[in-house]
Amino acid sequence: MASGSSTGASGGGKLVIKPWELHGEGREFEKISQDFGKAAAALEQSLTALGSPWGLDRPGSGFAAAYQEAQGPLLGGLRGLAGRLGQVGTGLHTMAERTAAADGTAAAAFGPGSAAGPVATPRAPGTVPKDRSA
Repeated sequence: MASGSSTGASGGGKLVIKPWELHGEGREFEKISQDFGKAAAALEQSLTALGSPWGLDRPGSGFAAAYQEAQGPLLGGLRGLAGRLGQVGTGLHTMAERTAAADGTAAAAFGPGSAAGPVATPRAPGTVPKDRSA
């Protein structure tokens, strides 16, 4: 992921953000989201396949009432968590794109003969820069 370090005795430091690493982490969160969503769906199917094994006696009926009341919100929460993990991935991609655009804008502002405002050249949607750290 993005890395940063602090240097110098005065506590001054630098922050290094590598857009290609943010994209990589975004892809990881998207995969985790998909895997978590599949696990939540498998849990839901397994619980449905169990049916109502607790019986109709007094203890079984009490358990059934509490279980059935909690099951819907639990499964809904798991599905929601899978979606939010995917949103983290999307956010990391957005951060990577904005970081790259800001770097391009800053570089253009310091370029030769650049008295006017900088102009960023946006990348085509869905393109991911290659790792250039090596």
